[in-house]
Amino acid sequence: MLVFAGFVTGLLVGLTGVGAGSMMTPLLLLVFGVAPVTAVGTDLLFAGITKIVASRVHHTAGLIDWQVVRRLWLGSLPASAITVWALKQGWLALDVKSLKQIIGCAVLITAFGMLAQGRLNALGRQLRLGNADSFKRLQPPLTILAGLLLGFLVTLTSVGAGAVGAVMLAYLYPLRLTPSRLVATDIVHAVPLALFAGAGHVFAGNVDFVLLAWLLLGSVPGVWLGAKFSARLPQAYLRAALAVVLATIGFKLTGLMG
Repeated sequence: MLVFAGFVTGLLVGLTGVGAGSMMTPLLLLVFGVAPVTAVGTDLLFAGITKIVASRVHHTAGLIDWQVVRRLWLGSLPASAITVWALKQGWLALDVKSLKQIIGCAVLITAFGMLAQGRLNALGRQLRLGNADSFKRLQPPLTILAGLLLGFLVTLTSVGAGAVGAVMLAYLYPLRLTPSRLVATDIVHAVPLALFAGAGHVFAGNVDFVLLAWLLLGSVPGVWLGAKFSARLPQAYLRAALAVVLATIGFKLTGLMG
């Protein structure tokens, strides 16, 4: 079951850039009964390693926008370091129920963000075409700010690097990033962020390496397969279907659905 869960999640990551956190963490909590802190820590390393495979495929295809990736890293990596330090100091200490609810809220944000991505992209396109100079001037600082928010959210919950990041990029780069380039750029940004945050959880003792190994056994071939076909399949329909599934999971985790 763990290998199959890893394969399906890896396939989704390769196809859409979404799923390593928003799907796997809830699966570990709801299906496999893993403790929330262990689910977050294990999933961060799972996401980082899984997305390395997809990154190689996308790099070979020339789909990665490295300038956008570097701007995101300027915000996300320092934010992740600060969040890891705050967790270690006990400033963000949460009980099991609270952490589970926060993860559920992050999944809901991911789901609704995916549903709103098309409209945000259209709004960004309108602003980009209507006031190009001003919009382009604001792109770098806003991208760094987006990275900062992602760094905090991903380190705390392991959720958001794929979907929330893609939604932000769809608004900030409506002309520059085609759907396939957006997926590739978003995946590459998440690799060092997930590994860095995961390393912090390793030192805190929140990673189950046996569980991680079983998941990776399925995800590595799954993400490779998904990345190969990501540019050929309709992203809008895939992401809409995934958003509905994530919304259901989010409501379940937050206790809003019995």
